[in-house]
Amino acid sequence: MSKRKIVCFGPGPSFKGGISNYNTSLAKALDKFENIEVHIISWTQQYPAIVPREFKDKTSKIDFLDGTDIEIKYVTDYNKPSTWSETVNIILEIQPEIVIFQWYNAQQGLPLSRISKRIKDKGIECLFDLHFVVPKENSAIDSYFTKMGLKQASNFIIHALTTKEELNILFPKEEFILSTDGTRNNLDKNRHLIKLFHPVYDLFKSQEEFDVVKFKKDNNLNKYVFLYFGFIRKYKGLHNVIRAFKILADNRDDVSLIICGESFWDTLDSKKLSTKFKNFIFGIAKALFFKKKDNEKNYRPLDLIDELELNDKVMLKNEFVPNEDVHKYFQVSDCGLLFYLHATPSGVESLNYNFKLPVIATNVGHFPETIENGVNGYLARENDIKDMSEQMQRIIKSPINRDNIEKKTKEFSWENYCKAILNN
Repeated sequence: MSKRKIVCFGPGPSFKGGISNYNTSLAKALDKFENIEVHIISWTQQYPAIVPREFKDKTSKIDFLDGTDIEIKYVTDYNKPSTWSETVNIILEIQPEIVIFQWYNAQQGLPLSRISKRIKDKGIECLFDLHFVVPKENSAIDSYFTKMGLKQASNFIIHALTTKEELNILFPKEEFILSTDGTRNNLDKNRHLIKLFHPVYDLFKSQEEFDVVKFKKDNNLNKYVFLYFGFIRKYKGLHNVIRAFKILADNRDDVSLIICGESFWDTLDSKKLSTKFKNFIFGIAKALFFKKKDNEKNYRPLDLIDELELNDKVMLKNEFVPNEDVHKYFQVSDCGLLFYLHATPSGVESLNYNFKLPVIATNVGHFPETIENGVNGYLARENDIKDMSEQMQRIIKSPINRDNIEKKTKEFSWENYCKAILNN
């Protein structure tokens, strides 16, 4: 019996960030099915060359694909259209049943529209896994590229009902068919929306030999530890986290905050001429196409640590964390903080559940769909610093049973996710 072939298109494990982890996790989960052959086709360069940021993971030592049969090729360069054709040819040689495209940046609409159209014309299902529709930093040109890219999808995976609403706005004349189990018929004229929860990561594991007590002592961490983990972006609301923690810390002396992650737009050597040139060109592009409120150039939430005199209660690791060190920060923490301004399904939320860590999040985006008060976390009112602080106090006084988190998130398994994709 011949195997069903699946291609996972997106950043491979040599890239930083949640989308890389997600694409790798998806491929590994599919690889566990006996009759499935999995390939990863990855970008070599995901964005226009002018974007002033380092996207490659140059520090991690763990190879997440060890022990799998997954074949990976790094092929697609945003800046070289010849590689778009090369990507199509490689995929057609594989002859997959489904290509799963990770959709997470509107600018990629140009190459992905060209690639997916040629593949779809050969009868292959192009399944777009949507991490958002409306970009977090929406620019004048983003809508154009979003529509261009998503127009070519055969069907979609969505992680939140808000995504369905955004697709209805983007394609107002189209009627989508909603499915929660992956059932779909590619002969249908209408495209399907497969509504699935963001699965809980299984790439990272707690280490039994890790000395939590020693780590806390060495880093002057108090009894109750709150964690902000991941890239520092404005929409993730680190400024809310620090201000809410200040209120809590003024009323208790047994709390600490870990801030762990690199500043998204501060990963290159600012003294290099190439970085200065990229910043200059990218600055012009942002001025032309981005709304002022979406410009993160002057977003400096870490300054609040000094301003609010929190240095003795905040552990700051303002850099990319290698994969092999991720577990440390979750194992010493009691709660993850997700005080987002607006949210699409969050890989960081899933990462917390990976370590059975409860979360407190603002009641925006998909969070009310995934967080049940008192079961796997608590919800705070958006733009309400006082309520955020009160929920932090609440989780200390009424801690979450971590066994509940495991039970609650069983439905978020990669196995269930893959069964829906495979239409099993």
